[in-house]
Amino acid sequence: MLEVVSLDDARSAVADRFFPLRRGVRQVPLDAAAGCVLARDVVAQEGVPSFDRSTVDGYAVVAADTFGCSDALPALLTLVGEVDMGAKPEMACSPGTCVRIPTGGQVPDGADAVVMLEYCEEYGDGTVGVAKPVAPGGNIVFENDDVKPGEVLISAGTTLLPHHVGTLASLGMVNCEVYEQVNVGVISTGDEIVPTDAVPVASQMRDVNAPVLASAAEACGAHVTRFPIVPDRYDVLLATVRAALESCDMVLVSGGSSAGRKDNTERVLSELGEMLFHGIAVKPGKPTMCADVAGVPAFGLPGHPVAAYFMFLELVRPLLAGDRKALSVAAKLSAGVPSNHGRSELVPVRLEQRDGQVTAVPIRGKSGLISQLSRADGFFAIGRNLEGLAAGAEVDVRMFS
Repeated sequence: MLEVVSLDDARSAVADRFFPLRRGVRQVPLDAAAGCVLARDVVAQEGVPSFDRSTVDGYAVVAADTFGCSDALPALLTLVGEVDMGAKPEMACSPGTCVRIPTGGQVPDGADAVVMLEYCEEYGDGTVGVAKPVAPGGNIVFENDDVKPGEVLISAGTTLLPHHVGTLASLGMVNCEVYEQVNVGVISTGDEIVPTDAVPVASQMRDVNAPVLASAAEACGAHVTRFPIVPDRYDVLLATVRAALESCDMVLVSGGSSAGRKDNTERVLSELGEMLFHGIAVKPGKPTMCADVAGVPAFGLPGHPVAAYFMFLELVRPLLAGDRKALSVAAKLSAGVPSNHGRSELVPVRLEQRDGQVTAVPIRGKSGLISQLSRADGFFAIGRNLEGLAAGAEVDVRMFS
């Protein structure tokens, strides 16, 4: 008989014991940084931009010279020079004058605004007519506007995306420190499980859990080591888990997690480490367990692929993802969903736009069929003290991606 804990308590037990995951740090060149997890805060050592910069093609001016001008009565300014890209202006702006400037050019001293080219006209005699007033600061990005010295630009734990790489490049960084990938060991168990490319006979089943769990871990940035399928033998499972613990930062065992005669996962993990819990008041996923083996998280996940995947999303993904929150979408249920009091229930849904709002459409079908999830975008949870939710109820849909 399993002594179940609530889903919230299971999440807390995992997070309190293992977050953040221990991992090494390495330095990578900027070109290889995308997709890596930043190990140190990036603090700006210099400001960006390092000068007042024009955001338009036009004329640098003293803004007050343009006040009250119009098409009928343009402001007449004396052109005193032109700014070259990448060079510091050799001339200054003073009342009654202007300087031609390109987008990205350095604003000359004395100017406090830039008038767009289309509102100006050069008359050919050294004067420029300005037909539209501009406020002080107009069309200028001032020094340090984008980045201020000492500012934390990217926090440790961030998965670097192309725009992060661009930020690092703007600071002159050519390398950055990132975490080593977490190495996740994946083990499928069961006498009935055969390799994915095999043709099942009698009551055999193809291994679905290993590919699902491996791809889910890799989607979180982990490296995956897959071990051979283990039959329902205690000694073989013990040896395989020991081998995984020697080389992996986390171990996922699927199958053999219930309390039957041939369910060996709990026995193995308890022998190797401290069992944090075995059994969660949730559907699907009740026989899930987690153990601490010398600081390494070892999960025993259900043999049913849908249950194993949901428990990965609820317990394992937050560890691998670090501070990143799973994307969630607020939606309204298209139909009522009944549930049993006393356990949480995770319900897959498809998202649709109906009458201008996001609607969650429950995916109906028999429990444990992984193909159902191919029609779903995510899932929501029904609390353990509820007997279901009515149509129109607002739910927080946690996305698979």
